[in-house]
Amino acid sequence: MKNNIKNIVVTVSFIIIIWGFMVANILIQDNEFSYSERRRLILFPNYSLQMLLNGEFIDEFEKYSLDQFIFRDAFRGLKAIGKYYLFNQKDNNNIYIINGIIEKMEYMLDEKSVVNAAEKLNEIYEKYLTGKNVNYAIIPDKSYFIADENGYLTINYDRMLELMEQNTRNMKYIDLFSALSIEDYYKTDIHWRQEKIIKIADLLLNEIGNDSKLSGSYIEHKLYPFYGSYYGHAALKLQPDSMFYLTNKIIENAVVFDHQSNTFGKVYNLEMFDGMDPYDIFLSGAKPLITVYNEECKNNKELLLFRDSFGSSIAPLMLEEYSKITLIDLRYISTDLLGNYIDFSQDQDVLFLYNTRILNNSSMLK
Repeated sequence: MKNNIKNIVVTVSFIIIIWGFMVANILIQDNEFSYSERRRLILFPNYSLQMLLNGEFIDEFEKYSLDQFIFRDAFRGLKAIGKYYLFNQKDNNNIYIINGIIEKMEYMLDEKSVVNAAEKLNEIYEKYLTGKNVNYAIIPDKSYFIADENGYLTINYDRMLELMEQNTRNMKYIDLFSALSIEDYYKTDIHWRQEKIIKIADLLLNEIGNDSKLSGSYIEHKLYPFYGSYYGHAALKLQPDSMFYLTNKIIENAVVFDHQSNTFGKVYNLEMFDGMDPYDIFLSGAKPLITVYNEECKNNKELLLFRDSFGSSIAPLMLEEYSKITLIDLRYISTDLLGNYIDFSQDQDVLFLYNTRILNNSSMLK
C-alpha cells in the first residue's frame, strides 16, 4: 500500500513538473536578449508547410525552445557547476577559468584567414595610403599568457605573426606581445584595462614616430561592478571586475563625431555602463566611423586608426599627440566607402590595431 502511494506521488509530481514547465514556457513572454550572454535570443520561427515538410521548422523550433526555456540561466549554472566541480572537466563549452580569469579557447589557427587579413591591409594601403606612415600592431588574447602553462589549447601565435610579416607590404610592425601581461586585461572580459595601457599608448606613439612622451597625468574614475562579456558565458557566480576610465583636460574637452548618425558626443558615454555591454562607455561602443577632435592640439596632424573594440579605450590616451583621431571599424563599413568620408590627402599617420581573434576570423573585415 505504501509503495503504491509512493508511486502515485512520484508520478503525479513528475506530471505536475512536466506540465508546469510546459505551461510556464507557453505563458511567459519570450526574451529578445540574453543579458548574461550578451546576445540576441532566437524568437519563434516563421511557419510554412514547406518548412514543416523539409524539417527546417522543427530544427528552428528546437533552437528556439533551448533559447527561451524557463530558468535557462539557472540550468546553465547547474551545468557549469557539474562540469567544473563534479566531473572536473577543464572547460565548459570552451570557456575555462584560471584564478578567476575567464577565457575562451580558440585553438585552430586559420592561416587562410590571417593571410586574408594581411591582404586586406595591403588593399587599403594601395587604395588610400600610398606614401603614408603606416604601421600595424596585434593585440594578443588572454590565452597567450595563461593557456599553455595550464594545459589548454591555443593558436600558434608565432605562426600568425610570421604570416602577417610575410604577407603585409609597405608597413611597419609594432610588437605588443612583449609589452603586455595578463594583469593588463579584465578577468571577466576579453578586453584590456584602460588604466593599464598608458605604456602601450606610449609605445605605439613612439614607434609611429612621435618623440614626446605622454604626460601620464590622468584622473582615475571607478565603475563597479563590471561583468564582462565572458562572465555570462561562464555561468558561475564569480568576482566581477572594477572598471576604471581615465580623464584629463584633453579628454574632457574632446568632441566625438559619429559619421553614421551625424551627431556629436563625448569620449565617455557613462550611460552605456548599465546597458548590454558596459565596455561601450568607451567612445559609445562599436561604430563604423568616428572622429575624435582635440582642439588643445595645434599640429593639425591626424591618426587614422583601423581598429576593433580594443581601439575604443586606447584612442583617448593617444589623443594628446593629434588634433584628431579617426577610428575606422571595417567590421561595419566597407573599404570601398572610406573615400566618401575621409580626406586621405591630409597629413596622417596610420595604425592598424587588431586583436588576434579578428585576424583569425578576418572574413568579418569588409
